[in-house]
Amino acid sequence: MEADGVVGLLLPVLLSGDLRSCLTPLQPGCPMCTPQLLLLTVVVLMLPDAARPQPSSPAQALPTSSALGPVTPEVATAATPDWSEDPTPGTPSVPENATSDSFPALPICICDLTPGTCDLNCCCDKDCGLLHPRTVFSFCLPGSVRSSSWVCVDHSLIFRSNSPFPSRVLTDSSGIAQFCVHVNNSKLNYFQKLQTVNATNFEALAAEFGGQSFVSTSETQPPSPFYRAGDPILTYYPSWSVVSSLRQPAAVGAGGLCTESNPAGFLESKSTTCTRFFRDLASSCTSEPALDAATYYNFTVLKVPRGMTDLQNAKLQVPVTLASEISPPLLVGNTCHNIVSQVIYEIETNGTFGIQKVSVSFRQTNLTVRPGVSLQQDFTIHFRAFEPRMTALPAGPRSGNPGYLVGKPLLVLTGDLGHSMTLLLSEGSGICSVKRHEVQFGVNTVSGCKFRPKEVNCSHLQEEIYQALHGRPRPEHIAIFGNADPAQKGGWTRILGRNCSVTAANCASCCLIPVSLEIQVLWAHIGLQSNPQAHVAGARFLYQCKSVQEHQRGIEVPLTTLVNFVDITQKPEPPRDQPQTDWKLPFDFFFPFKVAFNRGARAQKDSASPVLILCIFLLGVLSSQTK
Repeated sequence: MEADGVVGLLLPVLLSGDLRSCLTPLQPGCPMCTPQLLLLTVVVLMLPDAARPQPSSPAQALPTSSALGPVTPEVATAATPDWSEDPTPGTPSVPENATSDSFPALPICICDLTPGTCDLNCCCDKDCGLLHPRTVFSFCLPGSVRSSSWVCVDHSLIFRSNSPFPSRVLTDSSGIAQFCVHVNNSKLNYFQKLQTVNATNFEALAAEFGGQSFVSTSETQPPSPFYRAGDPILTYYPSWSVVSSLRQPAAVGAGGLCTESNPAGFLESKSTTCTRFFRDLASSCTSEPALDAATYYNFTVLKVPRGMTDLQNAKLQVPVTLASEISPPLLVGNTCHNIVSQVIYEIETNGTFGIQKVSVSFRQTNLTVRPGVSLQQDFTIHFRAFEPRMTALPAGPRSGNPGYLVGKPLLVLTGDLGHSMTLLLSEGSGICSVKRHEVQFGVNTVSGCKFRPKEVNCSHLQEEIYQALHGRPRPEHIAIFGNADPAQKGGWTRILGRNCSVTAANCASCCLIPVSLEIQVLWAHIGLQSNPQAHVAGARFLYQCKSVQEHQRGIEVPLTTLVNFVDITQKPEPPRDQPQTDWKLPFDFFFPFKVAFNRGARAQKDSASPVLILCIFLLGVLSSQTK
C-alpha cells in the first residue's frame, strides 16, 4: 500500500470525534485504541526513509486551547497562529503538499468602504488582490482577519495530509511538534467583540470618537424657489402645523409589502402596487389610516417649495379636491366596508409657477374579516400641463367635425364667448319677437318684422336697431370649421362690416338708421373629393340705411334680415379620357423600293417605274400560283 492511500485512510480516522481519545497512549477506558495504534506504528515503520516527513520550513505557535476544543494530553496550547507574520526559523513546518492559509474572503468585509478601490490596512478587501496583506500593510484593521479554529494531534502520528482544509505543523514552547488542521467553522467568523459602554467609560469613548455634529440641509440652505423634476412634493397639515411630502406607497421585499417612505417625485408620472396584510382586520378596519380615504386628501400641497417660509399664506397652498364620492370605513358584521383599494392623483403644473391643481379619486372595496387576510392597493400619480379654463360653447352637438354640415348652426364668437348667429323672428302680429331664429349653415334665409323703438336719441336709436338686427351680443368672429374651439383664436375669422353714419348729410334734423341687414357668408369645400369638408372663408355684414325725420321717431320701423351663402369652391380640373392610339405610318410606302431600284438616286422624280416593276412582280407571283 502506498503512502498517500495509507494517510487517506488514517487521517479521517484520527480526526474523527469518536477516536480522538485514542490518540493518547493506552488508556484503560479505550479497548479499541491499542490495536489501532499498533497498526499505525507498523504502517509508519514499513515506509521507506525517503517517504517519512522531513523538516523544511518553520511553523508557528499552536492555537489556543479555547479554539481547539477538547485537547489530548499530547497537544500543547499556545497563541492563535498569525499567518501574516514571518515564520520562525529552525522549527518543523508543513509538508510540501500542505495547503497554505492565505487571507480568505470574509462573508462581510466591514472595512471595505470604497467599491472598486483597495482600502488602506483592510486585509479582507478583495480589491487589494494581496496574498499576504501584512507584507504590504503595517497592520490589519479590526474585523478584517477571520477568526480561526484548529484541531491538533501529535505530529509523529501523521505522515502526509490529504485534508481539504489548511494544515500546518506547529511547535509549542516545550518543543513538541503538533499537526494542526484549520476547521472551517462558520460560527467562529466573528469580526470583533463589541465594546461595553457604561457610565464609567462613556465620557472617554465620546471624547475619543466624537466630533462636530452636522446640521441638516434644510436649516442651512433656503428652499428652492420652484420644483425641479424628481423633487419631493411638499404637503402641509394645517391641523398639526406639520410639513411633510406626498407619499406614494411602493412594494418592498419578496412579499411586496407596502412601505410608506416612498416620496412622489415632481413630474414623475408612475403607478405602484403593494400588498397589506392584517392580523386582525376587525380592529384595523376603522383604525388603520391606510384604509381610510381621508388620509390621502386631508392636507394641502405647496405650489412651490418656498411656501415653507410662509405657511400662513393660502395663495401658496393648493387644496386636494375630491374627484369621486367616498365613504368612511365601516365594520358591519364580518365585513369591512369602504376600504381604499386604489388612489389616483391628478396634478396640474405650470412650469416654474409650480402646482396649480390637485385632485384625487378613489376606488373602494369590501373585505371579509378572516385571519391573515391581505389587500392589494394601487397608487397612481399623473402630471399634466395646466391649461387656463376658457368659456366654451354651450353644451350641445357640434356643427360639424371638422367641416360644417348643412342645416347646423353657424358658430360665432364675441370676446371669449361662443354662440350661434341668429335672425329676426316675428310674432303673429308681425312685431319683432324677443326670441330669435338660428342661422343654419348653407340655408339662405329671409326674415322680417316691425320694430318699435324705445329710444328717441339718434345714437341710442341706431344702437337699439343694430342689436335688433344682428342680436345681442354682436358677433365679432365666425367659426371657420364646425368644431372650432373658442380658446384657439386661429380657428376663427373676423366678420367684416360698416355701420351707418350718425346723421344724414344735408339734414340737421334727420337720423340715419339701419333697416336691413344682409349677412353674406363665403364658403368652400376643401380636402378630398371623396370626403369634402365645408369651411367658411369669410363673412360680412352689409347694412342698408334709411333717413328718419324728427317727427317720424317713435313709429314702427320695418326691419329685414337676409342670409346669403355663396359657394366659392374652385373645382379641380376634370380628369382626361383614356389616351387615343395614334398610328403613324411612313408618308411614302414605296420609299425603300425607290432607293433600291434607283441605287441612291433621287427617287422622287420618277415614281412610275418602281410601281410598274412591283405590279409586274406581283402578277408573276399570282400567275405562278394559279398554274
